[in-house]
Amino acid sequence: MTATRWGFGLGTLGRDMLANLVSLYLLFYLTEVLDISGVYLAAVTVIMVAMRVFDAVNDPVMGVVVDNTRTRWGKFRPWILLGAVLWGAAGVLMFTDLGFDGWGYVVVFTLVYVFYEIAYTINDISYWSMLPSLTRDQKERERIGVVARICANVGLFTMVVALVPATGYLESVFGSAQRAWFTMAAVIVVLMLAFQSLTLLFAREHVRAGEKMTPLRDLFRVIGRNDQLLWVTLAMIAFMTGYGTTASFGLYYFKYAFGDEGVYPVFAAILGVSQIAALALFPLVSRHLRRRRIHLLATVMCVTGYGVFLVSGTSLALVAVSGVLLFMGQGAIQLLMVMFIADSVEYGHWKLGRRNESVTFSLQPFIYKLSNAMASGVVGVTLLWSGIDVAESAADVTDTGLAILRGAMLVLPMVLVAVSYLVLRTTYKLDEDTYARIVRDLAGRGSHAADHEA
Repeated sequence: MTATRWGFGLGTLGRDMLANLVSLYLLFYLTEVLDISGVYLAAVTVIMVAMRVFDAVNDPVMGVVVDNTRTRWGKFRPWILLGAVLWGAAGVLMFTDLGFDGWGYVVVFTLVYVFYEIAYTINDISYWSMLPSLTRDQKERERIGVVARICANVGLFTMVVALVPATGYLESVFGSAQRAWFTMAAVIVVLMLAFQSLTLLFAREHVRAGEKMTPLRDLFRVIGRNDQLLWVTLAMIAFMTGYGTTASFGLYYFKYAFGDEGVYPVFAAILGVSQIAALALFPLVSRHLRRRRIHLLATVMCVTGYGVFLVSGTSLALVAVSGVLLFMGQGAIQLLMVMFIADSVEYGHWKLGRRNESVTFSLQPFIYKLSNAMASGVVGVTLLWSGIDVAESAADVTDTGLAILRGAMLVLPMVLVAVSYLVLRTTYKLDEDTYARIVRDLAGRGSHAADHEA
């Protein structure tokens, strides 16, 4: 189980580097490196939002495809491999100078972006839906999830901390900011492929012989009748929209509101350590507190962090304190959300008589894409409304523009985090005792009898 735990967990280290390079910094790359603004920026923003929503809706279809896959290598590995290779190619293309500008660039960007989203879907659904097949033991599932989330955050914050100095150094070498970002993307893609190979080699899924196939016509029945999955999805969309909005504004905030873009890597390092610490401490905390209490504590930390951030001004100390509170809370909540979705697999199996890991976990990329689409929309509108899209430095942004930036970056996400908690607090019923009863009932039906590793 140790090999599976680390093989699966390390697989996401490079994944999150690439995914977050695009989700958090693509707009920054477009506005600050390619100098896209005005009507072209508005068009690109609409395209990103529309394509993410469209692709998100298609995620459950990919979940059915994976759930119905039967090969000697299991149902997940073939799709993880195919998705990783295609996704890597699309990631490199996203930051390649293809020689177009104006509306020509908008058209090419649209084609590349669609390719990127489809490839990401194939890999992401097959990767994360493998988690419930690794074990049914709730505590072991938490341990695997902790390793995966720690590795994901190490990847994310390594990229975030290195972004400004690395692209700055590469720009001095190549004499071009665009080439610097391209090189950065290419290196991240190589790392993604290397770490994904560890999952393919060492993660061992439990294949259940005689599993029922899921007809495409039953897709919405599988999702729609799993009420616990639907409530988690709603709560996670609210939370991830707030989280993604705050994170996407990071570089803009330090460049235009704080007035020192060079401080951003320091702040990002603090955030990375905070999230990883929260994840590392999670198994210890979960020994003494039930998940519902952990969720409440993490939500209070997030809301407090937003409040401190709002009054921090240009005080790096207060900004750091707010970052620690925010990202420790967010780290714990993100892990809880993954566990809630994983537990919904057993709930759906118990309720509907069919085990659908991939259809169930297809809601996770659906959540990320829909929330990223909404966050991108907020960011794009805010940049245009505040005047930041045409600003060269902090001096070019008015007080009103800064107020708009802070409201979108801090106030709106704070409300969304609180809404997310209230939704789960009032609707989610799969606590530790209920989940244990469901697993015992499934075992009594003989659901473990035909398990074997692949």
